[in-house]
Amino acid sequence: MFKSSNGLFGRLDDAARKDPRSSIPPPSQNPQPAPRPPYPEPAKPDAAPARVAGDGKGSKLIVGPDIKLKGAEITDCDTLVVEGRVEAAMDSRVIQIASQGVFCGTAGIDVAEIHGRFEGELTARKQLVIHATGKVSGKIRYGKLTIEEGGELSGDIGSIVASDPLARKDRSPVAAKPAGLV
Repeated sequence: MFKSSNGLFGRLDDAARKDPRSSIPPPSQNPQPAPRPPYPEPAKPDAAPARVAGDGKGSKLIVGPDIKLKGAEITDCDTLVVEGRVEAAMDSRVIQIASQGVFCGTAGIDVAEIHGRFEGELTARKQLVIHATGKVSGKIRYGKLTIEEGGELSGDIGSIVASDPLARKDRSPVAAKPAGLV
């Protein structure tokens, strides 16, 4: 075995060369470890916080730039962020399509925020927001609609309230009376 007087990381002084344990203080002089903070109490199962659309909590799927997700059915996802390309069917709470992102397919969403492109069938139950760089085409249904200047919307477009015959105030069918009958 090769022995060096320089030690592993450099030159050893005479005391360390004689007894390598001499630099370690006795256990009575070792500092006590700092006490750990108490662990937070676990949440009770019946006290789960309510999730609000777009609050950043819940399950979130991010399809990054240069990623292509094709032929999928996306389920149990609270928020989908599309920075690449997605060809899928989904039912979710929130979809956010970035300016370079593209979604092709069918989506049932509470809130849709479009900076990029959406092509297909979109139902935004609460709100559809199309930003200046956004382009939405296909069969589109929405609760509320906001389009910034420059945003594009084309295809079969309608309000959920206007397209739902049960949502009309007068739910009884109107029968045409033949002329001349009393």
